Amino acid sequence: MAHSQNYVDLLKIGYGQTFNNNFEDANSSTYVKSFDVGLTLPIVLNKSHALITGADFSRNNLQLFPETNFKSLYSTNVKLGLASTWTEKWSTTVVLLPKIASDYHIITSKDFYVGGFALLKLKKKENLIYRFGAYGSQEAFGFFTTPIIGWYYLSPNKKFEMDMSLPISADVNYTFGTTTLGLDYYGIGRSFRLHYENSTSLYADLSSLEFAAYAQFNTFEKSVLLRAKVGYSSNDYEVYRSDEKIDLGVSAFSFGDDRTQLNPSISGGFFFRMEAIYRFQIEAKNDTEIPTSK
Repeated sequence: MAHSQNYVDLLKIGYGQTFNNNFEDANSSTYVKSFDVGLTLPIVLNKSHALITGADFSRNNLQLFPETNFKSLYSTNVKLGLASTWTEKWSTTVVLLPKIASDYHIITSKDFYVGGFALLKLKKKENLIYRFGAYGSQEAFGFFTTPIIGWYYLSPNKKFEMDMSLPISADVNYTFGTTTLGLDYYGIGRSFRLHYENSTSLYADLSSLEFAAYAQFNTFEKSVLLRAKVGYSSNDYEVYRSDEKIDLGVSAFSFGDDRTQLNPSISGGFFFRMEAIYRFQIEAKNDTEIPTSK
């Protein structure tokens, strides 16, 4: 058996919208429309090593200030890494994630950021794997990093699954034949450089925590998954001047943060989301894990 789940999500497409997000201390509200595509193309080098390639694209559309036009924020990143199995129990995954994140009104070198993650995995049992690692990224507000602690568990009957990479993501689900019911969570900080005519350069600092319940329909022998999600998202897009930064962001904590926020805080809201996933099952004889796209 592989050192983690024996599948890889080669393609993932999602579209969602929040129902209502209020501006703090303002009689106004907005909503957030999101679209994203994730592509993972693994290249198996041998039974112990696999090259990880791919790309992710996202677009979020909302009002950053009350009673203004909607603005689209884009992020495009490339994935390049290596997944390796070293012993019967130990394996690693290291992935570099360079990206361009802004409103794409004008793309310059200042819109380019570099991030990545590294994981060390311990196969405790055939159906239980522990993960230890870290994620880090240079952002418009400074450097952000978070530890990653998690595990992957699949019940002996292959119906109950837990895929945990805390504090970034979590997925718990149970399969009833062609239908899967689950709960998931995704949270991470990111930023987008903003370009306005006749204005000082700005950026949006997004802190997002998403909690959702979903129903998934498994078609074509569980290779095509159609998922409907309903949940709550704490989408808060804080706008700052580009020269205002923090010293360091670690998970949910910011050190040396004396920035002045330029827009009213945006409240969280309930959202609905549709996802389509193309999943490829990895043969048991292949011992190298290919990480799924999140």
